[in-house]
Amino acid sequence: MRGVERIQEAFARARAAGRAAFMPYHAMGYPDRESSLAVIHTLAQVGADLFEIGIPFSDPLADGPTIQAATHQALSQGTTVADCLAMVRELRTAGIAQPFCAMSYYNPILAYGEERFVADARDAGIDGLIVPDLPPGESPELETACREAGLGLIFLLAPTSTPERIRTVVAHATGFVYLVSVTGITGARDRLPPDLVAFVERVRRFTELPLAVGFGIANREQAAQVAAVADGVIVGSALVKAAAQGLDAVRELGRELVTGTQVPFST
Repeated sequence: MRGVERIQEAFARARAAGRAAFMPYHAMGYPDRESSLAVIHTLAQVGADLFEIGIPFSDPLADGPTIQAATHQALSQGTTVADCLAMVRELRTAGIAQPFCAMSYYNPILAYGEERFVADARDAGIDGLIVPDLPPGESPELETACREAGLGLIFLLAPTSTPERIRTVVAHATGFVYLVSVTGITGARDRLPPDLVAFVERVRRFTELPLAVGFGIANREQAAQVAAVADGVIVGSALVKAAAQGLDAVRELGRELVTGTQVPFST
């Protein structure tokens, strides 16, 4: 089965069960190599449906201080793109079956070589790419490579996205569409924006692709708010903070978030 199909199947299974898919993010190499692998294993055990695999980059413009600090620490320990792919391969060998979407800024992919990166990512066990600083249509080479390799290519939409922008993104996206809950950077927040429901409904009018919401989700209550209207719940900074405290904290928060995603859809 091709990667993009595995991604869509994960969302379909969750939807058939009357819940949203839980998609945790983790920065590979943080707090160190072995710990990052253990975090993925732990989240897989508590019920993650698919993963956002963070590839550290020196200038993560879309990320808040928590993920910036985590990726900086990973980089300072020598974590490279090749190391991240090797860790993915190791996770696959160990039996982790959930779809993996690599989250990478465009520059590391360009430096690695787009076609080479896609081929190596596919061979390692990556199912899709999330490239937050790449507008759709700006790299037809990467889009072609992903399409030929069967990888999903996920683009982001913000609450400020115009109808024209939404049309462009959904025309290029495969796998799912990543909805940014707020205008700004990643990071846990006290509350989600009041216009989130309207934002999700606005995008849903343009596409049948699954819609997953990220940025600012930190607890069960917020996960439940998102799960009531969207197909997927993406959590990053809160889990990265938990990873700094150890696997017990990751396990506890992961279970809490899974409970939140079990809220039935309202659509």
